Amino acid sequence: MFKDKVAYITGGTKGIGFGIAEVLLKHGIKVAVSGRKQEDAEEAARILSDDGSMAFGIASDVRNFEDEQKAVSEIINKFGRLDYVIANAGLGVFKPIDQMELEDWNSMIETNLTGIFHALKASVDELKKSEGYYITISSLAGTNFFENGAGYNASKFGAVGFTQAAMIDLRKYNIKVSTIMPGSVSTNFNGNEPSEKDAWKIQPEDLGELVLDILKMNPRTLPSKIEIRPSKPNS
Repeated sequence: MFKDKVAYITGGTKGIGFGIAEVLLKHGIKVAVSGRKQEDAEEAARILSDDGSMAFGIASDVRNFEDEQKAVSEIINKFGRLDYVIANAGLGVFKPIDQMELEDWNSMIETNLTGIFHALKASVDELKKSEGYYITISSLAGTNFFENGAGYNASKFGAVGFTQAAMIDLRKYNIKVSTIMPGSVSTNFNGNEPSEKDAWKIQPEDLGELVLDILKMNPRTLPSKIEIRPSKPNS
């Protein structure tokens, strides 16, 4: 069912994005992965597909709309189409609100919220052609607030709201839109290095399998918002 399909994954050079790319590739979906540094994007694509026939690395900062436009253009030039966009790029700065700097706030809002708008705005015309799928990777922080999380919560609450409204706007074009809201995931998010102690956490490939399951669903079904958490939280 995935013959000739193409997916674009922002923040796809590591962590959740890379895990999603690996799973989609295993099922025959061509992938384009983006990161802020060209060398990181190219290295990720090389690991995913040695000969470059199935994976493509792109330098793009989702905070910059022109970068996302260029990324989509490069994907069309490379693969000829775009079916799925997974807006995954994100970051977090966790501080009490009275200690949060303007740069901390702006970096989260511009990446986690404005970035997913840029990814959709740049790709929506291609998704209309393919009757494709747009998926945002948000967080349980998009519905559960917590101490030191004001900026991150704001960006992720916004991401969930944006995605839900976009779903209503775009379904008339047969574009499906969903948001995935993970709990604790074993990645190098915020400089943390995954270890054996993180075995209880969701793994990036688990989210890849979830994305795949969503894409496999009958066209008449639309899982608009999915929360996913570790089955046995570390306590």
